[in-house]
Amino acid sequence: MSESGPRFYAWCDETARVDAHAAALSALVYPGALISVDCGTELRTTSMDEAVALIRAHFGSGRAYVGSRMLLSSSNHFIFPDQRGPDYSLGVPIVDFGSSCYTEAYEHRDPTGPIEMSPSDSEDFFRFNLDLAWGRGPRSLEAEAEVTWHVIQVDLEDLLLRLCAPDASGRVRTGACTNAWHWDAPAAMCATYHADAREIARDLALSWVHLHDKEKVSRIAGMSQEALRARVDAAPHGARVAMKYGSDFAESLSRETVLKALAAPPSELLEALEASAVTDDAWRAAARRAGEILELTSQIAETGEGPPTWRVYTATSRHIRFLKKHAPFNVRRLPSGGVLLATHPYRSLWPLWADALFLLDLMP
Repeated sequence: MSESGPRFYAWCDETARVDAHAAALSALVYPGALISVDCGTELRTTSMDEAVALIRAHFGSGRAYVGSRMLLSSSNHFIFPDQRGPDYSLGVPIVDFGSSCYTEAYEHRDPTGPIEMSPSDSEDFFRFNLDLAWGRGPRSLEAEAEVTWHVIQVDLEDLLLRLCAPDASGRVRTGACTNAWHWDAPAAMCATYHADAREIARDLALSWVHLHDKEKVSRIAGMSQEALRARVDAAPHGARVAMKYGSDFAESLSRETVLKALAAPPSELLEALEASAVTDDAWRAAARRAGEILELTSQIAETGEGPPTWRVYTATSRHIRFLKKHAPFNVRRLPSGGVLLATHPYRSLWPLWADALFLLDLMP
């Protein structure tokens, strides 16, 4: 039985929610694909205008669900010899996905979104099976894991931006991605998005309020930075929350650290995050071999000539352990003035944040 995932989330004001969802769907749905809408009334159409019109008319029911197909953008970067045929475009399948949009009233009853999206089958996203060319070099599970991350990174970042920033409207203030089943503390997610890079410290404040006050992230994601600061400041001096999200040396976050981060110049936080987003020795050691495998595999896919390829299952315990421990982080400043933080869905952003906070001497 297949599982959906990973899950992408976006937050915006309720008054702009249908417009934000419509813009995201326009960026996600493959042209001409069938669109299934369920918002109390059901519709199957290939017209985006008809689908959005139905959502607008019935959004007051609380929830609008849309299912359709999308093209993963890694098809513009990578070609694999085992992935060709009518359902493929330059090597990457056109995959099914589902996306929902919720009213505030629904969110208060069952905090889920307020806008969410996920591929219908996680195997479509994670590329658990790839035909790779090893050439004359030895097999390396670490290099194979790196190859899959090069592909997944493109799609993870692109899908989060298609959901949160499909146009220049800025409707969506923040968003995130996770391999879990719900919108968790931003520091526990594998990717976060902010329309305004100056609000990057909100990741820490939201994480604190979620963990300390037991608030659902989807309910507080729209709080102003000032309101979040007040919530953190109201906690007892010396209060801490557990951060068991993969850092070897930082397993908690203090109230004082969050307040210092909120008071720090955003430019300093971003620079510290960028300085901390360096690949480790294990990743660098496998990088050259990964590059060779990816280049040779792409050449074979394009020309049909070259050494044989081998079917590789990239979800073994060794592949997963390597990615959980060593997958790199990316700090991406956007032309719009926003920022995106990302790592592999098997990891969290907390090790990146912990390193940046230590670099700024904000951790006790």
